[in-house]
Amino acid sequence: MRQGEGPGPVKAEELATAQDIPHKFLEGILADLRRAGVVDSRRGGGGGYRLARAASEITVADVIRGVDGPIVSVRGERPTGLAYTGTAEPLLPLWIALRANVRRILEGVTIADIAADALPDPVRQLAAEPSAWENP
Repeated sequence: MRQGEGPGPVKAEELATAQDIPHKFLEGILADLRRAGVVDSRRGGGGGYRLARAASEITVADVIRGVDGPIVSVRGERPTGLAYTGTAEPLLPLWIALRANVRRILEGVTIADIAADALPDPVRQLAAEPSAWENP
């Protein structure tokens, strides 16, 4: 998908074919991303979708939030909206820490990074840990 002054918009059909995604499914995702301000759309013969800003300014977190809402939730709520008492009280900082780490990674990777196969070193290092690939 292109942005800015480059070539024109890309049709959803073209994206669906290139990524082997059902067209109707992709249309729903693109509609979510348009509402989130990640992509722009234009109707008509020369229409289609394009990034709303430079790929280097759009994080993976932006995309996930646009499609799924909050990045980390517990029982459908943001961790900051939870309250625990008694022996369960330590769960709140645990969920907050989990959310902070997920956000740190997803906000540190842009669409440009993915397109260039240039994930940041901390992400590559985490993925290279043997335990990252194991199911306990």
